Amino acid sequence: MKFSVETWAPEYGIGLDLERLEESTDTVDVEAEVEAADWTPITPPSAQLPECVVFVDGVRRIDVRIWISDGELVRAGVCASVAAGAVRCTRSEAHVVDVAVMRGVYASPSEAAGPIATSHGTYEFVPCASDAPDDVYNGIHEQMTRLETQFGNDHDADLVVFDGPLRGRMNPNGVGFVKTQHVQYLPESQQAVLQKLKAGQRTPVFLIGGRGFTRWSWYLRLPGPKSSPHAGIVRCELAGSGAASEAISRADGVTATLQRYASEPHKDTRAPQNLYPIAGLENRLRHRLGDQQILERAMRIAAST
Repeated sequence: MKFSVETWAPEYGIGLDLERLEESTDTVDVEAEVEAADWTPITPPSAQLPECVVFVDGVRRIDVRIWISDGELVRAGVCASVAAGAVRCTRSEAHVVDVAVMRGVYASPSEAAGPIATSHGTYEFVPCASDAPDDVYNGIHEQMTRLETQFGNDHDADLVVFDGPLRGRMNPNGVGFVKTQHVQYLPESQQAVLQKLKAGQRTPVFLIGGRGFTRWSWYLRLPGPKSSPHAGIVRCELAGSGAASEAISRADGVTATLQRYASEPHKDTRAPQNLYPIAGLENRLRHRLGDQQILERAMRIAAST
């Protein structure tokens, strides 16, 4: 029996699950760079790497679930902490630029809902569309994105890498770095090109339109053991406001640049997609979130006073 084993740690799922990929509802133009029939792996030409690259990421954590008394009703709420920051990398060093932490009470709008002050900080009230789990999760995620955005405006950087889709962030030097694939944008014949990619190669650039936001996108393979057909595959995206020729040139530069930051399996269980600067930043951000048990205890004390 021939088979392969996913290298990612099981708790993270896998980087690309073909059976669970949702078909995109966006319009996709696969002929932005080459004709559909001519899709093959592309090796970017040699180029000078950027002097300064900034990586932006955020983390989130539910600290405690609460119930909010609203007259005769009881409403569900979630107290969560989110943090975001940036790592500035030059050719000789890398350091965390800054970190921001925000704690919030996420629940549906209500006169009874409001901020909660504890001995370890205040949880500001963040109204959500409803108290349904998906709406609460989206509220937490949107708050994290707002924090990330404030670190993505470093116009002195040659390249700003956002961990995850761009989600409308319009830094002209920004690129979205999607390491886990949930959506299939390509027709099957073009999708098949992904498993042919060698380390350092990319697919042709394609154009994604929909939801009021157009972006250029492509897949690339990072260096590392090819333990499965899609090991090391990530998707990148750029704001779609520029010309195709500019997007193609940037795709070549980004593809070449990201290779040097790929992690290795003996150091990271999500290698190579979890780039070293992002992994280091995530560790710093989780530390800044604070001890969840201490925060929960402070919340219980606040509830009893």
